[in-house]
This record gives sequence, structure tokens and C-alpha cells, in this order.
Amino acid sequence: MRALRRASRIAVALVLAAAGPAAAETLRQAWRIAIARNQTLAAAQAQVQGARDRERAAHDARWPSVSATAGYTHLGQSPQLDMVTPAFSFRSGPIFKNNQYVTGTVQMRIPIYTGGAIRAAVSAARAGLTGASAQERATLADLKLEVAEAYVGVLRARRRLVVEKAAVRSLRSHLRDVRAMFARQMVAKSDLLAAEVALANARSMRVDAANAVQIAQADYNRLLGEPLGRVPRLAGALPAFPVDALPLASLLRRALAARPEIQALAARVGSLASRARVKTASRLPQLAAVGGFTHFDNQILNRENFSTVGVGLTWKLFDGGQAANEADALRAESRAAGHRLANLRSRIELQVRTDWLALAAARAEVAASRAATAQAAENLRISRELYGAGLASNTQVLEAVALSTRAAQNHDDAVLDEALAKIMLAYAVGAL
Repeated sequence: MRALRRASRIAVALVLAAAGPAAAETLRQAWRIAIARNQTLAAAQAQVQGARDRERAAHDARWPSVSATAGYTHLGQSPQLDMVTPAFSFRSGPIFKNNQYVTGTVQMRIPIYTGGAIRAAVSAARAGLTGASAQERATLADLKLEVAEAYVGVLRARRRLVVEKAAVRSLRSHLRDVRAMFARQMVAKSDLLAAEVALANARSMRVDAANAVQIAQADYNRLLGEPLGRVPRLAGALPAFPVDALPLASLLRRALAARPEIQALAARVGSLASRARVKTASRLPQLAAVGGFTHFDNQILNRENFSTVGVGLTWKLFDGGQAANEADALRAESRAAGHRLANLRSRIELQVRTDWLALAAARAEVAASRAATAQAAENLRISRELYGAGLASNTQVLEAVALSTRAAQNHDDAVLDEALAKIMLAYAVGAL
């Protein structure tokens, strides 16, 4: 896993080096950088490795196990063999030399029958690996969506700043005209004051927009593990996903089949059920073949080394109900996870439907805002010409500037909303 993450960092470095300092940073490049550096994703990958190791351990329970034991014992006085029969009596010397002895045993145990405990443990571990892998994919999708939102947030903030700067320039030009007309006593002072106030407000909005750009860039840099003060050069185009052309019914089916959150929770349902079977199996007989070799220091027996082979049976006849209650608890948790899974499916269906409708609304908004932007610009041009000719009021010009600014912002927002809606729909159906 460390080697994989090291390779990812090297790949990111090569990508950035190849791109050069002047190249615009695409969203796909941002994803690669964030994936290589994100600690939450690294934790999810470590969880997958742990689940894979647990699955191997569950499989290994089927293999023979070999254990070795050794011991040294010193006695206060070595016992002796004392035999008395009607025909004779016999007393041996000390059984153990120097009142001490050493024992050693090597034993191999092969499971023959475990009541299905090993098979259930393997099933539980396999479900755990499936769930961990699905959770890793869910974490990856969450990270990509968060980076995409931050990426769009930077573009949105920068475009708003451009619009606010344009509003300041327009109001500054209008103020120059008002001052010139006021100097020739062609307009009232209230027109001059209104123009000055409008320009001051526009400058304040420009300051707010510039501050929003700094915050959006810092948030984006944090997700990529870059210095917060970095000024990234971003590409305006966002990647496209083919799922946005599919009908709603197809999107719903794909989401229910592909969303990793569903797969992770379904795997947990299976894992809990398998763990319950492990507990139930512990109440059944456990049969194993046993073979071994034993060394036993002594001065009486004709040999010190013994080989053994046999069959061992272990059966826990009564445990106070502990295993049964634990199995019932695990089955109850499995049913609870099943209920949560049904609720999750419903919420994902709602999310897909909501994002699909949001994309349709964003597309309609793009077309409407494009026309409104052109109309607002033409309205501003005509209003300024009429004002210069004394045929329009100052208020009409200021309102035209405000309409033009709002229309430009609405169009920028609509374009970015459409691009982000496509990414969110891809996330909702599990295609991100």
C-alpha cells in the first residue's frame, strides 16, 4: 500500500512537471493530486488491506496448525517408584535426575469438523473485504465530488469578481458623465450623489468578491494538499460524463446497482449474518485430528521420546446461553442493517431524481440567462445614450447597470451550475 501511494505521488509530480508552470490545471489533474495526498482516502485503503488480511486469516484456519511447548521443572525431592506385591516389594531410585526434568512437545492439529464455523468465518471475512472495498470507492467518489465543488467554487468566485469589476468600470464611466453634466448644470446634484453612492456600493461588492476568491482558492488548495496561499490557474472546461444523456429509469437502475454505499451496507448485512453462524457453530462438536511428538526426561521409563496420533473431540455442552445470545444479537444487527439498506436505496433514488431535475433546470437556466445577458447589455447601452440626451433619468441608468450585473452573474452561475450538476448526477449514479 505504501508503494502504491508512493507511485501515485511520483505520477502526480510527473504530471505537474510535464504540464509546466503556465499550464491550466484541469479538474482531472486536481483529482489525481487530491487522490495521491488525501489522508481520509489513505485510511480507507488501509482498511481494505486489513480486510484482505483478515480474509486470508479466515482461509488459513482450514490448514493444520503446529504448536510447540517446552518446560523445565525443579522438584524439592524427586519421587520414587514404590511397588509392594504379595510376592515381592520394589523401590526404585529417583525418577528424575537431580530432582529436575525437562519436557517438550510438538503437536499438529488438523480440523475435521467445526460445525461450519470456518466456512462462516470465511464468508464473514469475504463480506468484510467487499464492504471495505466499496467504502474505499465511496470515499474516493466523495473526495472527487468535494474537489469538483471546490474547483467550481473557485471559478464561480473569479467570475463574480470579473462581473463586479465590470460593474465598477461601468459606474465609474457613468459618474464621469454625471459630473460633466452637473458642471454644466444639466442635472441635479441628487444625480451626482446617487451615482457616487452606487459606485461606492459597487466597490464594496468588488472587495467582497475578491475576498471570496481568496477563500475559495484556500479551500481548493487544502483539498489538494497545496499551500493555502497558492493562486491556481484553472481550466474553465469541466469533464463530461455520458450518464447525463440517459433516461431517468436507466439512471435509477444504474445507481441501485453501482453505488458503493449500497454495496458496503449490503456486505455488512452478510457479514453480520455469517458472524452469527460462527457463534452458533461454536455450540456444536469440534472434531480435529491430532498428532505429535513428546520428550519427557526420566530415569525409570525405558524411553524418553513418544509419538502420538489421535482424534480430539471438543463439545461445549453448556455456556449459560452466551453463544446463543451473541448469535441472536448479531442476527438482530444484521436485520437492522437490512432496514438501513432499504432506507438507503430510497434516499439514493431520491438523490438521483433530484440531481436529474436539477440538471434539466440548469440547462433551461443557461438558455434563459444567455438571452437575458444580451438584453441587459443592450438596455444599459440605450439607457446611457438616453441619459446623455436628457431623455432618461439617472435612476434608469443605475437600474440598468444593476440589471446588467445581475444578468451576467446569473449566466455565469447557470453555466457552472450545469457543469456541476452533470458531475453530481454522475456521483449519484455511481459513475464518478
